[in-house]
Amino acid sequence: MPRAIVTFFATLGLTICTSSVQGQDNPRIQLDRDVVFGKGGETDLKLDIAYPKEGDGPFPVVVFIHGGGWVGGNRQSMEKSIETMAGRGYVAATISYRFAPKARFPAQIEDCKAAIRWLRAQAKKYHLNPDRIGVVGSSAGGHLACLLGLTEKKDGLEGKGGNPEQSSQVQAVVSFFGPTDLTRENWSPVVVKNNLTPLLGGSLSEKKELYQRASPVTYIHKGAPPFLVFHGDKDTVVPLDQSKQLVEKLQASGVAATLHVVEGEGHGWKGDKLLGSLKQMVDFLDEKLKK
Repeated sequence: MPRAIVTFFATLGLTICTSSVQGQDNPRIQLDRDVVFGKGGETDLKLDIAYPKEGDGPFPVVVFIHGGGWVGGNRQSMEKSIETMAGRGYVAATISYRFAPKARFPAQIEDCKAAIRWLRAQAKKYHLNPDRIGVVGSSAGGHLACLLGLTEKKDGLEGKGGNPEQSSQVQAVVSFFGPTDLTRENWSPVVVKNNLTPLLGGSLSEKKELYQRASPVTYIHKGAPPFLVFHGDKDTVVPLDQSKQLVEKLQASGVAATLHVVEGEGHGWKGDKLLGSLKQMVDFLDEKLKK
């Protein structure tokens, strides 16, 4: 999962910003950077949060999780996205999480769950609706978004990042080409070496149980929130069958799930195809979180 994925989500933010004529110059929104939301071990975990200055709310929430193969990336790549969503009447945050190999799984999902719990604990301050939280992620961020949507407290991935009295459940998930079954054996040698092994501390043969524990498909259940999934049919980094399998299993379990296959595209896309994906994403979030 190369760092070029960061460019995709930066483009996503800039594109949606331009198409909606919203952004940092919008006097109706407030952007707070470098807000500490919890602890990952001894590390302060931070997020950037944008929210409407006008209206009493409560506002629905959308959380963006950056990609970078679990070993890199940064939340600032999605700043334009959260500004735009705040302009559309959301409280929107982009969050940081610890990287492999220094922090191995489940550190990454523990940090994401800590962010969701913190947001719920701040419902009064930000006038947000704690019962309407959606999450959007790309690549490794999509993997974490899917885990947020599918795992529950009983699965033991909450961590100790703070606000344990709050729930880490989310009500809608959008994944852009996120890995969903790490136990599949069709990963490229580059991904295995540079991403999966650093994340999990060994090969599939050495750590099969951990690979299963880190796979969103392991946790599919009937009560999961609705999913919207995007994937290019020429993706050589995260195979298309990762998203196909997820959506098929979700649908078989009675969960509302839709897969949009972007023809001729790989691990990210731009132009009119990106604009189309963004419109579908926003329409989905509006439907699931606003209505």
